[in-house]
Amino acid sequence: MATKATVYKASVQVSDMDRNHYQSYDLTLALHPSETEERMMVRLAVFALLADEKEGGEQLSFTKGISTEDEPDLWQKNYSDEVLLWIELGQPDEKRLRKACGRAHNVVVVNYNDKSDIWWDQNKSKTSRFNNLRVLQFPESQVQALAKICTRSMQLNVTIQDGEMWISGELGECAMTPMWRGEQ
Repeated sequence: MATKATVYKASVQVSDMDRNHYQSYDLTLALHPSETEERMMVRLAVFALLADEKEGGEQLSFTKGISTEDEPDLWQKNYSDEVLLWIELGQPDEKRLRKACGRAHNVVVVNYNDKSDIWWDQNKSKTSRFNNLRVLQFPESQVQALAKICTRSMQLNVTIQDGEMWISGELGECAMTPMWRGEQ
């Protein structure tokens, strides 16, 4: 019998002063049996960083992700079912990048561990040929700190200002510095 996903609930208050986005979100996240809490919390942090004011079907949302080949970890679709934003975590291969860039208006790859530096060195020239692709890096030590505030039922406050993120919850807080690779 297959192991089922573990369900996490998160009430997230986002105060993004860089984009003037202030919103509360009640989210349900499924932790796939092969996924770590670190990776799941990165999905949550990326949601807070890139969410916007759209409502209903056009809002950024979690997908089946890791268990589904045809879907990213998060996406934003319009009412015509076009993929506006495709967000992929990890170090995808070139075939996956080509597929994502062909299907979506914009693609974001999120690196979140020190091994991703090797991936970036090997793929930065390949990624530059896709005009709709950006790569975001979270330092691994900050991701580890983020995972320490994870609980099955979380109430998180996320403040974003001057490119820095502060995330606080019942178990503590952490600061994160997302960096867009290849951009100055």
